[in-house]
Amino acid sequence: MVYVFLADGFEETEAISPIDMLCRAGKEVTTVGVTGKTVTSSHGISVISDMTEDEFTDESVDLSNIEMIVLPGGMPGTLNEESSSVVQGAIDYCAENNIPIGAICAAPSILGHKGLLNGKNAICYSGFEKELHGAVIAKNKGVVTDGNITTARGAGVAIEFGLELVKVLCGSDVRDKIKESILMD
Repeated sequence: MVYVFLADGFEETEAISPIDMLCRAGKEVTTVGVTGKTVTSSHGISVISDMTEDEFTDESVDLSNIEMIVLPGGMPGTLNEESSSVVQGAIDYCAENNIPIGAICAAPSILGHKGLLNGKNAICYSGFEKELHGAVIAKNKGVVTDGNITTARGAGVAIEFGLELVKVLCGSDVRDKIKESILMD
């Protein structure tokens, strides 16, 4: 199961594009509303999440079934994600168990603040580089995977980010078939 955390102020393209690509790859994706069941994006679009963070923490979620978590960026979405003990716990669980984590735009800063980017290649939205504590900034890259962490610059590379997450979970062949089906060069 792939869990995508949505918090008020999230960047909708950075959430929906990866969800779309992962679903095309046959992955089961569940959205988790950090700030409630209905979450409002940075541009005022309301999205109904599959579950709330309270539901994520009850016994209905088997953490051993987590294949990946995804953290969309946006403001104040990133700050709302970072202030969530549920998101922090999910990140810790994934880091401890070498489960893939995807973060785009400002959201890689959450991983940087936790020290998870030390010595890793990473990228983020311009101006947030100083928040990627210990990272090697992958200049001139839109998306980069290093170990179990995939980071991306922002909304302009959201589909590329989603395709990279597909590659991480399903391999290059599946990613390439999806790229072809969506007419992406």
